[in-house]
Amino acid sequence: MLTAEQLKKANEQLKTIDINKNKYVQVHERVKAFREVCPGGQIETEIINLADGVVTMRATVNDEDGRTIATGLAQEKEGKNYINKDSYIENCETSAVGRALGFAGIGIDTTMASADEVANAIANPPMINETEQEAFKKLMIRKGFDPEKTYPGGLSSVTYQHYQKALKKLNKLPDAITE
Repeated sequence: MLTAEQLKKANEQLKTIDINKNKYVQVHERVKAFREVCPGGQIETEIINLADGVVTMRATVNDEDGRTIATGLAQEKEGKNYINKDSYIENCETSAVGRALGFAGIGIDTTMASADEVANAIANPPMINETEQEAFKKLMIRKGFDPEKTYPGGLSSVTYQHYQKALKKLNKLPDAITE
């Protein structure tokens, strides 16, 4: 059975990385700490759902006696970012394990999210979907803008945050005068 003393000692030894001025513990560090404080323990993962390019996984952390200490869930979409083009299932598994270990008390002195999750969120902000791209394109054309000139990388490169700001601005402009 994990004790508060063991967790405290393990957490003091964890290496962190800085992301946006906050310290985060990577999943591999959490796994190493778990193996140190609970060498006979197990980390099990399972796919809860896999459909339409979206995977949901559960990780379960068990002690040496097979008792569940904590569980963690994660969900990833295929192709959502560079990592998820080829490895969305593996990425999801790692996130679920990191969350489960966090719930077990390993590596959460400052935050629940793993360093990988935070770095991924910063590096890969949510993009607008195809329906939003089409509506955005029509609105831009109606307002007199050329989407291809405005966004040379294509509308699939538009983040959701930028899209929201652009919509507000475009909706304030009068419709383009066409001849």
